[in-house]
Amino acid sequence: MTTALEPALSVRQVLTLDRVLAGEPEVVAGAGQLDRPVRWVHVAEAPDVGVMLTGGEMVLTTGVLLAGDEEAQAEYIRSLHRAEAAAVVLGLGRAFPTPPDVMRRAAERCGLPMVVLHRPFPFAELTEEVQSRLVRRKFAAVSLSESVRTALTGLITAGAPLQRLLDEIAQHAGCPLVVTNLAHRVLATAGERPAVDDVLRDWERISRQAGGTEGDGWIRAELGGRGERWGRIVLCGYRGDTATGRLLADRAAEALVLHRMLGGTAHSWEEQSAQSLLTDLVSGVVPARQLLPRARAAGLPVNRRTFVPLVVRDGDPAGLDRVLRMLGLSGLVAELAEGATAVLVSLARDQDAQALTAHFATRLRSESGERRTVVAAAEPRITWEEVPAGLREARHVADAVAQSAAGLDLPAVVRLRDVHLRGLIRLLRDDPHVQAFAERELDGLLCGDRHAEQDLLPVLRTYLATGRNKSHTAQLHHVSRPALYRRLEAIEARLGVDLDDFEQAASVHIALLAHDAQQG
Repeated sequence: MTTALEPALSVRQVLTLDRVLAGEPEVVAGAGQLDRPVRWVHVAEAPDVGVMLTGGEMVLTTGVLLAGDEEAQAEYIRSLHRAEAAAVVLGLGRAFPTPPDVMRRAAERCGLPMVVLHRPFPFAELTEEVQSRLVRRKFAAVSLSESVRTALTGLITAGAPLQRLLDEIAQHAGCPLVVTNLAHRVLATAGERPAVDDVLRDWERISRQAGGTEGDGWIRAELGGRGERWGRIVLCGYRGDTATGRLLADRAAEALVLHRMLGGTAHSWEEQSAQSLLTDLVSGVVPARQLLPRARAAGLPVNRRTFVPLVVRDGDPAGLDRVLRMLGLSGLVAELAEGATAVLVSLARDQDAQALTAHFATRLRSESGERRTVVAAAEPRITWEEVPAGLREARHVADAVAQSAAGLDLPAVVRLRDVHLRGLIRLLRDDPHVQAFAERELDGLLCGDRHAEQDLLPVLRTYLATGRNKSHTAQLHHVSRPALYRRLEAIEARLGVDLDDFEQAASVHIALLAHDAQQG
């Protein structure tokens, strides 16, 4: 079910109305601007009509007070342009038997649509027709807003889960929707699965490109309260008019904020997203390849990785997730059923999967204080398609050894202080303040520009990691020192910072660590 308002009238649509066609309209200027929305229709003969407008009006005139004064004619058009009028319609007759060249040229220069009517036309009929359509649309907007709000509020008061709420919104919108945190990490989705997968397939890039503007049906609304933002909801490819889409997005945002206040949290939404993904992987009902876009958008690195499937018996999912962050590992954690919690760890190909799994288990026991905690691990998988079998294997092992876990011999624990600032940033990477800080500090390099992300960002990362050693950075990137200086100058210009200033460089370094932690 797609809920849509009657589209806003454009100048082009007004010109196709039967009553207008009877006047034999001809567009004599501004033909490329006919898709401008018409907010209102105004009949006016006064030369200074521009001061009475607020923008979006289609102005109807016979020009009787402009005849014989070319300067007044030109100024009339300029004043309409300054007032951001949608178009001007001139009825030809005694004042102007033919289209006046001065007005036509002025309108063309301003890009203002100018239409002449070759046959006498009662302006009152056009005014009545357009105004009635606009009024009906305003009432329809109020009705839509109330129906959506009523439906969503009813679901919330009935205790419906987040996914049920999102499914209802997607039905009204008729397009995929995505809920993200401030770092563009996907927390939840809704809509027809093939369409959602298409959106998620290259989510990191397209979300940043579409994040700052509304176009091509991408409409977003901020999630937050009490002056603090913590996420966004995005309608992806909405096919109705922008005003309707923005209304739906705003109603959806209100409902999601209310849902959170009444019991949900942004972190629990992340857990629900991970649970849905891992449950689908374990069950095997959905082919693994179809789940790949969801895993990538959820923040799990999937390209050229080694996957370590783990299942922990009687473990607290929040505690497991915390231990993953302490160790600086990328992974998903979700409670499956009957006290079993799945942990899917994603490692770089050159990392020692066996040693890191042992570190994870040892630290988990140390943090929980429970020596009988069972950590079951399947053999590492090097392809995504092997992950479901690995998770099922790990769950089977966990069930089999649950009663004898106390005898497991695990390596020593890696403490948080051993990983220093990177460990702290990874621990805080889901905090909205950290996400907003990283996005703000690095905005000049994270704006969808492939050159900045592929060339300048690695240079900045190396330069800061080497303690701002320019010679070493130039060697590592195989460039001359003058070439490195130019790149550093470009970085400073994009970010608006002085990297020779220790405090500014430290701020950028921390933001970069937070960004890298989000990317895994």
